[in-house]
Amino acid sequence: MPDTAAREGPRWLLLIHQLPKDPAYLRVKVGRRLARIGAIPLKNSVYVLPRSDAAVEDFQWVRREIVEGGGEATLVEAALVDGLSDGEVEARFRAASDDEYEVLAKEARALGAPRARKRKRALSDEERTELRAAVTRLERRCAEIALTDFFGASQRLTVAALVRELRTHVEPTGAELEAADGRTGRVRGRTWVTRTGIHVDRIASAWLIRRSIDPEATFKYVPPKGYLPLEGELRFDMFDAEYSHEGDRCTFETLLRRFELDEPGLAAVAEIIHDIDLKESKFGRPETAGVAACVAGLCRAHRDDDERLRLGSELFESLLAHYATKRDVVQ
Repeated sequence: MPDTAAREGPRWLLLIHQLPKDPAYLRVKVGRRLARIGAIPLKNSVYVLPRSDAAVEDFQWVRREIVEGGGEATLVEAALVDGLSDGEVEARFRAASDDEYEVLAKEARALGAPRARKRKRALSDEERTELRAAVTRLERRCAEIALTDFFGASQRLTVAALVRELRTHVEPTGAELEAADGRTGRVRGRTWVTRTGIHVDRIASAWLIRRSIDPEATFKYVPPKGYLPLEGELRFDMFDAEYSHEGDRCTFETLLRRFELDEPGLAAVAEIIHDIDLKESKFGRPETAGVAACVAGLCRAHRDDDERLRLGSELFESLLAHYATKRDVVQ
């Protein structure tokens, strides 16, 4: 039987290097560079990355620095045959990312502890500004770690949930928005960012954003990992987003709660989105299966996200009209 690894090609890239004794700073510089690209050591002078074009380029830059500093370095494509298994190397990558996530988790819990003690009163403007800056730093660091979290470390979702919870304390509520600027005044004309390949929750959330939160919204679709938001962008239904799943709520439900939207019919639509997205039957509305089939069909027929949003918006607008006028629907 042919070897699977050989048939599929090497899974790994190895950088085998030797550094000179001088200059001493070169060892530190190379070590920091290797850590920054997410490489982990197999041996003292052998570092590994999952095979990809980006990894080749990253290792080539490190190799150049080593050679220019008087050292030696060779880049090798490798398939593991004996000794360490692929699974064991993957576990090492996950452990390395978990160590980084654990540091952030401790910072997030430390930030949350003072907030828990102050629940009996609202945060002052100064406290909110300080917390917002700290949360933004955590979000950016999470995104940086995600770039090298190649195999889905176990602490990633934990940290994301902690940071999302902190974000809820520094974002204005719907009532605060209305009091300060009129309904949704602070988010008018913003760029809303989400993952490519939008499906039910992201389609419905984008429809809701443009319909009831930010009528002038524009949408940007980005890869699911590693995106660093630009100034003023708002993310939804993606890792480390300002608006995403919270507790047992899907993103659509989070938006309803955070912006205090109570238009007749929206709660019923949310129940359908919840059951489809979370693959539950918590609400069990009879229309759920039909809506799920419609969404699945339009996603199979159209790969373009803007087209999915256009057609999905028509679907959810019609569904809302149905529920808004249906007297026996429990809102």
